[in-house]
Amino acid sequence: MKIQLDMYQTIAVAVVVLMLGKFLKERVELLERFCIPAPVIGGVIFAIFTCLCYVTGIAEFSFDDILKEVCMVFFFTSVGFQANLKVLKSGGRALIVFLGLVITLILCQNFLAIGLAKLLHISPLVGLCTGSIPMIGGHGTAGAFGPVLEDFGVKGASTLCTAAATFGLIAGSVMGGPVGKRLIEKKNLLDTVVVEDDSLLIEDERKHERHASMYPSAVFQLIIAIGIGTIISKLLSLTGMTFPIYIGAMIAAACMRNIGEYSGKFTIYMGEINDIGGISLSLFLGIAMITLKLWQLADLALPLITLLAGQTILMFLYTYFVVFNVMGRDYDAAVLSSGVCGFGMGATPNAMANMQAVCEKYAPSVKAFLLVPLIGSLFADFLNSLAITFFINFL
Repeated sequence: MKIQLDMYQTIAVAVVVLMLGKFLKERVELLERFCIPAPVIGGVIFAIFTCLCYVTGIAEFSFDDILKEVCMVFFFTSVGFQANLKVLKSGGRALIVFLGLVITLILCQNFLAIGLAKLLHISPLVGLCTGSIPMIGGHGTAGAFGPVLEDFGVKGASTLCTAAATFGLIAGSVMGGPVGKRLIEKKNLLDTVVVEDDSLLIEDERKHERHASMYPSAVFQLIIAIGIGTIISKLLSLTGMTFPIYIGAMIAAACMRNIGEYSGKFTIYMGEINDIGGISLSLFLGIAMITLKLWQLADLALPLITLLAGQTILMFLYTYFVVFNVMGRDYDAAVLSSGVCGFGMGATPNAMANMQAVCEKYAPSVKAFLLVPLIGSLFADFLNSLAITFFINFL
């Protein structure tokens, strides 16, 4: 039996799945502790259900996922608006150095994924499904680039990317706390704790204040950026390279944000844009998760385990030896290392949860709580999308 859902029914099912995930997350402490997104929880359950229906021959579901692309573009445009060069400049040397570390991590994850794929005699593009797409990128980037890789002939790329992103969320959350704890206790780093000025954190929070009357203006700013972005995307396509559909909108949004910041002629409503982006991400993930075809993972189960094990080892070595040493070998550097485990294999909320757990046990770290959200939310997704695009086109 074939069950065909149109775009309205598809987004309705996605919302039901999202609500199921939220319901379970509130009641299962393990899901809350690992910061697993509600759409992922409900979506995996629904994907298992559709997989069982397919394998047993009961029914095959098909979805009209046109609204998935709309939600995806809205979300990544909201990410583009966060690329604030004034904040990067005001953050000083530590922010620049940390940004350099994140860029290096993106490259390392992709080179490792490609190298292991060649050792396993599988396509390098399959390897990329476990690189920085799901690791630094998380479920949002996984859902965006999965269809791009499928266009390049990688069967089941969306499912592979999403499976890797789910693994990353859990592994990054499990690893972060112990890494921070070991560094602090082994190296007696509590002696290096200094009281820091948290005015930058307070100022940033004030900038993101929400006002109900500003939501229409925020929506209009997003739509204008998307419209301009289509022209930028068309110009980029003239290079002969394949870019994700949202890349032009991200660039347009980043330009609008910085023109507004530097000229002072208009205000970008960041708090409201973040909220709209968050809703768009939830809907995008909901649709992406219910359209997963888990049966496509069967042939790649063993290579997938090997590739993900490689990424886990890389993350431990990189945070423990590179991030900690480069960022100053002090208490803040240890807390940062635990945070990088979170967003380097999952998402910024995981990073914040890791750092919060470490700081509650030992002492606050204003530096870590300033750097990780700025780089993890503002610049990591933007730079990761550009890096992945170049890797895909040159493989």
